[in-house]
Amino acid sequence: MERLPADICLKIFCLLDHQNLATATQVSRKWKVLASDNMLWSNLFRERWGIDQAAFYAPTPTDSKSWKQVYETQDRCDRVGLGLKIIREGGDYFLVHQGQIQRYLGSRRKRKGVKDCALRVMEETSNVEGEHRRGILDKILFFLGDLEVASADAKRGRVL
Repeated sequence: MERLPADICLKIFCLLDHQNLATATQVSRKWKVLASDNMLWSNLFRERWGIDQAAFYAPTPTDSKSWKQVYETQDRCDRVGLGLKIIREGGDYFLVHQGQIQRYLGSRRKRKGVKDCALRVMEETSNVEGEHRRGILDKILFFLGDLEVASADAKRGRVL
């Protein structure tokens, strides 16, 4: 497929859904560029949410967002809602508001010789009073994230 012209590759990529298209971006640099094409993601958005929603959420020429980013944000809104939430994807925690990732909170994965991102930030910022409060906030947010994950598992296990 590396030898195929870009327009033929794009026609093939038009047949993919959003998950397979996102996976295609990880194959090679050429595929990443082609699979991130604005028209592909615009069409996927229109197919999933309709023309009216696409007109409302369309990136403006002055906006630095692409259709792929708009699609990801709208998908996240569908999955986690519009309110302020802490979500866990894999071992990573994110603060999300209105579908947009506002802040990376760190990871609970333990790596040999590498301190946890949030722990490192807390240690670096604990000298200054205002920054110390942020370290405490990070601990609270991690606790809430763990609580949310635990409650989600409990909700899935509940028989209705």
